[in-house]
Amino acid sequence: MLKRTKEQTGFIMSHIRSKNTSLERRFKAELDRRGLKKYTENDQDVFGKPDFTFKKPKIAVFCDSEFWHGYEWETEKYRIKTNSDFWYAKIERNRTRDVTVTDRLLADGWIVLRFWGKQIQTNVAACVDELEKLLATPKKKTPKTPKKLKPTKKP
Repeated sequence: MLKRTKEQTGFIMSHIRSKNTSLERRFKAELDRRGLKKYTENDQDVFGKPDFTFKKPKIAVFCDSEFWHGYEWETEKYRIKTNSDFWYAKIERNRTRDVTVTDRLLADGWIVLRFWGKQIQTNVAACVDELEKLLATPKKKTPKTPKKLKPTKKP
C-alpha cells in the first residue's frame, strides 16, 4: 500500500463534500428516471438537512457513506490505523448526530429512510422501491382535537 504524505491526504480530504455526493447523484438519477420530482435536496428548513425531503408526506431520506457514518462500526473502527483518536471521535460524533436527527424527525412526524452507500451503489432501484412504497401509501391523518369553546359572558 502506498504511503501518502500529510499534504496528499489533506488535498484528498479537502475535496470531500457533504452535498451532491456520488451517492446522492446516483439516488437522484433514479428518482428522476422514475419521474419522482417533488423533492427538495439538502433542505435547510428540515432538522438535520436530509439529502432528500418529500415535504407533503413528510419523508426524509439520508444517503450515508460507510466511513463517515460508521457502518458496522464496532468491528470496522479497528481498521483505522492513522490518527485513530481523531477519527474515532469524529465518527462517534457523526453516529450520535445521526441518532439525534432520526429521533427528532420521528418525533416531529417524519418517516426517516437511511440508506448505506453500499445499498445505493449495488441496488439503487431497491432503495427507491422502498421510498416509492411509502409515497404510494396514504398517510393516516391524526384526528384533530375539537376546539374548546370559549365561555360566553352572561349579560
